[in-house]
Amino acid sequence: MTLCRERLGLGREEVAERAGMAVEYLEYLESSAAVPDSAPLTRLAGVLGVSVGELLGAGAEVPPGRSAAAAHPVVEELTPAECWAKLASGGVGRVVLSAPDGPVALPVNFRVMDGSVVYRTAEGSSVCPEPGTPLAFEADRIDEAMSSGWSVLVKGTAIRPDGSEAVEYLRHRGRPDPWVGEGRDVLVRIRTSSVTGRSIRTDGPAAAR
Repeated sequence: MTLCRERLGLGREEVAERAGMAVEYLEYLESSAAVPDSAPLTRLAGVLGVSVGELLGAGAEVPPGRSAAAAHPVVEELTPAECWAKLASGGVGRVVLSAPDGPVALPVNFRVMDGSVVYRTAEGSSVCPEPGTPLAFEADRIDEAMSSGWSVLVKGTAIRPDGSEAVEYLRHRGRPDPWVGEGRDVLVRIRTSSVTGRSIRTDGPAAAR
């Protein structure tokens, strides 16, 4: 719990106030090995933007989305502007394209540049298409504690940004440094043909888990 809170740069007092609990109780939760009632855990997870399992340090090696659906789910289409706002901070998404042995979807670290997605890869890798190759990109966010989230899909063609202006643009915005390490110096930019997205939220309490 403490790690989840500190990752967000939040103090114990602030988190306790947002979760509607006493600071002393939050301190107890962070220091005790006992598992408390689900209601305060759910509130706390919602404040920290993680699942209850993540809050307890469990389920780190399993895919998200195993919790029950919310009691009153509401699915909404996102506008293009809302989609780009979701992607604006960058992060990790998936590049989807065709390969000789069938479709592939692989994770990449990405940034947004002038209304398009940019990522770095290595020449000859599975996500290093030739310029003009059709491809898609998907990113999402799932909040298991609230049974909510969003997904954005970008479709377009691959191009290779060049010139110092593009390099400087990316450097000042935190260029997309791959988690898999160095040696990936090819920039791929997706010239966007369409961007769509959906969000799911709840108008009522989450279903019992």
